Amino acid sequence: MLNSNLKNILNFNQDFLKNKEYKKFVTTKQPERKMVIVSCMDTRLTELLPQAMSIKNGDAKIIKNAGGVIVHPFGSAMRSILVSIYEFDVNEVYIVAHKECGMCNLDTADIIGKMIKKGIAKETIKILRSSGIDVEKWLHGFSCVEESLKKSISIVREHPLLPSKVAVHGLIIDPKTGELELVEDGSYVFETEEIK
Repeated sequence: MLNSNLKNILNFNQDFLKNKEYKKFVTTKQPERKMVIVSCMDTRLTELLPQAMSIKNGDAKIIKNAGGVIVHPFGSAMRSILVSIYEFDVNEVYIVAHKECGMCNLDTADIIGKMIKKGIAKETIKILRSSGIDVEKWLHGFSCVEESLKKSISIVREHPLLPSKVAVHGLIIDPKTGELELVEDGSYVFETEEIK
C-alpha cells in the first residue's frame, strides 16, 4: 500500500478552515508587483525563494518546473508567462535557476531504469524511441545551470508574442543561503522606454 499524505492533509485542512487561517492569505489574482517568476520545483526553494526575493502572497505569479527552464517557445511555461502578461498585466519576468540543480547532468539511463522498475514496460520505451522521441534527451535537462538560464532567457526575450516593454531577468539562487546572483538584467527595457 502506498504511503499517502492525503488523510493528514484533509484533517489539517479542516482545522485550517475552522481557525480561519486562510484570512492572512487573502489577496486578488492580480500580481501586486506585476511580475512572474519561473523557478525550479526543488523542495529547498518552496519557502526560501519567496523569502529571498521579498515576495509575499499576492505579489507575483509563480511557475515551477523541473530545472526552472523554458523548454520550448510554445510549451506550458511560456504559455503561462504570456497569460500572465496579457491577462494579469505583468511587465517583468524573472527566471530563477539554482545551484546544485538535480536537472543538471541528470543520469537519464538511471531514470529510465527506475521507470522500468516502477512498471513501465521496456517495450514502451522502445516504441517511443522508434516513434522519433529521444527519451534520454527529453529527460536530460542541461549540462550547465548558467547556460540553461541564458537559453531560457533568450527563448522568452525572442518570443514573437512577447511585448517589447516586458523586462526579462535571469538570476541564480543558492538553495542553502538564498543568495541571488544576477546573470541578466532586463531593466534596459524600462530605461529605453524612459528615454522616448
